Amino acid sequence: MKVSIWDTYVPRKNGTIMHFDIVVPSNVKDEQIIFEYGKEYVMTKEYEAYDLTAKECRFCHIKQATHEMISKIKEKGYFIIEMEHCN
Repeated sequence: MKVSIWDTYVPRKNGTIMHFDIVVPSNVKDEQIIFEYGKEYVMTKEYEAYDLTAKECRFCHIKQATHEMISKIKEKGYFIIEMEHCN
């Protein structure tokens, strides 16, 4: 499965910046759906963050999905790769 990687930076209210990638099937191109996936992920965190918009989330590249990515995408529609300040 080919997936699109959306590079995402969301400011937290404590001043740090969450950096994570939203991974979706490459045929998903509707930015609003992708933003909603990012918002859903941010809502799982215990701390406050600002809203996720096009300014914070941009298409980066397409790659081959791993087995873990495919499993989560089948379950939730997306996969998150946590990079910085996500915990």
